[in-house]
Amino acid sequence: MSEDTRESATSQTNNEPKLSAVELIKDTSRYLRGSIRSELLTDSTHFGKEDLQLLKFHGTYQQDDREQRKSGGDSGKSEKEYSFMVRSRIPAGIMNAEQLLAHLDLCDTIGNTTLKITTRQGLQLHGILKQDLRECMQKINNCMLTTLAACGDVNRNTMACPAPYADNLRPAVQKLAQDLSDHLSPQTKSYYELWLKDLASGEETLQGGSDQIVEPIYGKTYLPRKFKTAIALADDNCTDVYTNCLGFIAVVRDGQVIGYNVVVGGGLGVTPSAKKTFPRLATRMAFVTPEQAVGVAEAIVKVQRDHGYRDDRKRARLKYLVHDRGIDWIRHQVEEVYGSKLKDCTADDVVEHRDHMGWDDQGDGRCFYGFNVENGRLYDDQNRAWKKALREICEEFEPEIRLTAHQSILFCNLDPKDKPKLESIIKRRGLPLTEEISNVRRWSIACVAMPTCGLAITESERALPGVIDVMEKKLLELGLDKELFTVRMTGCPNGCARPYNADIGLVGKAKGKYTLYVGGTRLGTRLAFIYKDLVPLESITETLLPLFESFKSQREGKESFGDYCARLGLEKLLAIA
Repeated sequence: MSEDTRESATSQTNNEPKLSAVELIKDTSRYLRGSIRSELLTDSTHFGKEDLQLLKFHGTYQQDDREQRKSGGDSGKSEKEYSFMVRSRIPAGIMNAEQLLAHLDLCDTIGNTTLKITTRQGLQLHGILKQDLRECMQKINNCMLTTLAACGDVNRNTMACPAPYADNLRPAVQKLAQDLSDHLSPQTKSYYELWLKDLASGEETLQGGSDQIVEPIYGKTYLPRKFKTAIALADDNCTDVYTNCLGFIAVVRDGQVIGYNVVVGGGLGVTPSAKKTFPRLATRMAFVTPEQAVGVAEAIVKVQRDHGYRDDRKRARLKYLVHDRGIDWIRHQVEEVYGSKLKDCTADDVVEHRDHMGWDDQGDGRCFYGFNVENGRLYDDQNRAWKKALREICEEFEPEIRLTAHQSILFCNLDPKDKPKLESIIKRRGLPLTEEISNVRRWSIACVAMPTCGLAITESERALPGVIDVMEKKLLELGLDKELFTVRMTGCPNGCARPYNADIGLVGKAKGKYTLYVGGTRLGTRLAFIYKDLVPLESITETLLPLFESFKSQREGKESFGDYCARLGLEKLLAIA
């Protein structure tokens, strides 16, 4: 499809499907400008409906705290207290101490005093008021990061193993993450105009209303839906590569990355009322050399751009195109766009998942410490002071900071003699060392959910610690406290914390009730299945207890809990219960 064709999304023939409302918003947005500029100049606390879709591309979502809504009096409608979530794009989760400190400053000065590490190696600020949005964006850019394309219908933050090992592998996959992020970043100047230059000037670059090709990869209406990319190593799938639209699995020979097995069509979001939606793990497509990787990624994006479903946002992700058309059709389209045939995948696949927590040697005389942050939330209260600990560590050691896909932090490039000092800072702030945390807590993650996420049906981040409190006691009593398995909770079926391929997945279904999934795997290569529906929050561990007990007595060899559940299947598990 030509650029001219793509940039005329509103001119449809009678045979073409009707575009979704969001597609029409993007088409008339003048490359993501909309009326954001004029709205920023008003005293209003929020933006209009159309601009809300465009703001996502710039890295922010409009939200309101549902627990702070005020009564609407005679009207009967509640009054919302609007604020914004702002997300930074951090490829492979790699940043420096100054950049983390800048985010901590922002959460204290114009945010809600907390900072969230995401499940995609990024950072989220919450509680930003509209009047402070531009200041927030500018300060993030001043520390050499950006929020552009952290959200929206484009390639979002590109994930890769963040470990700082001085080998020939991690630097290669981390560089690819940065290269992909740079190459697939939107080219529109609207981000600069709206957030980084003087709004009062009223000037707009020519591209805003011109016919020139502004987005050579995305076109005028960008992608049909969000696009997620990750890179993994065969012995370390810490990025959960098969849950992404596009994944690269490094193929290693003699200690060198000689290429990547490309997988496409993963994604976990579900709309329960629409049976046409479902979670899906990616399908292996082809092998590419390191030199081909970026070009093939662009080709895959363009195939989704031209063939993805723009009439129904519920089925607009690449996973549905792969499911409907098949991997052979997808590969043929990619080869056509790329301009040459691709080789078949090698036999290499993911075989392990490491979380990189605790102390480890980098291989260059220095070491790093993986610091477990429960559910990724950084805050200070009378008992625990996560932010104070991070500030002190950053100022004392000036470590390189790397964020993990399990919502935790790696403090890198440390002198081994500084181990006791770093541990003392953590303990003095009332925080547990990674080594003191139970396995079930260490391998658990949760999305934000209530009260700010507009999609949340029930609690997640605030509820999971209590669930883990009960679960770890029962596992200890059973002698299963050393087992490794993932527990992931989300406040809705959208699946941001990747519950559908976990050993145990907890998905919000109704207020205080969850759909309980089992049978996934810590490795991330198998989907879980529904074990029980509408399980009350306080009954989650009780509901799982018969499975834990039977697992202890009936497991085969070193079989994991997820493998055990998958082997038995739903019918036998229900019989046990």
